[in-house]
Amino acid sequence: MNKCWLVLASLMISNVSLAEEVGSVSTAFKLIGRNHRVQVDAFDDPKVEGVTCYMSRAKTGGIKGSLGLAEDKAEFSIACRQIGKLSFKKPLPLKEEVFSESASLFFKQVQVVRMVDVKRNALVYLTYSDRLIEGSPQNSVTAVSAGEVKIPVK
Repeated sequence: MNKCWLVLASLMISNVSLAEEVGSVSTAFKLIGRNHRVQVDAFDDPKVEGVTCYMSRAKTGGIKGSLGLAEDKAEFSIACRQIGKLSFKKPLPLKEEVFSESASLFFKQVQVVRMVDVKRNALVYLTYSDRLIEGSPQNSVTAVSAGEVKIPVK
C-alpha cells in the first residue's frame, strides 16, 4: 500500500515541467474546448550546456483536454541539436532521464532518456511514454555528436 502512495506522489511531483512551448497547430476542430493539436516544446539538457531538444507531441482537446483530464496519445517525435559550445557540468552516467512530464491525470508519463554512445562520442536522446501498468512501444530517437569535445562518463 505504501508503494502505491510513493508512486502516486512521485508522478505528481514530476508533473512540473522544464519544457517551454514553442508553438502548436490544430489537427481536429472541437466545438467545445480546445482543438486537438500537435504541440512543439523545447527543453535544455540539464547537464549538458549547448544542447536543446525539441519535442512534438499530440495534445488532446475537447472538454477533458481543456480541463486537464484527458489522456494524451503516445505519439511524439524528438530532435536534439547543438545550439552552442558543448560543456559538461560533471561526468555523465551512461543512461539518465533528462525530462519527464505527465501525459494524463494519473499514471502516464512522457519521458526522455539520454544515453552516451562512448564509441562514437555522441549523446543519444530517446523519448517514449510509460504507464504504471502498460507503456507504449512508440518512441523517437535523435543524436548529437560531441565532435572534438570528449564526453566525460562516470
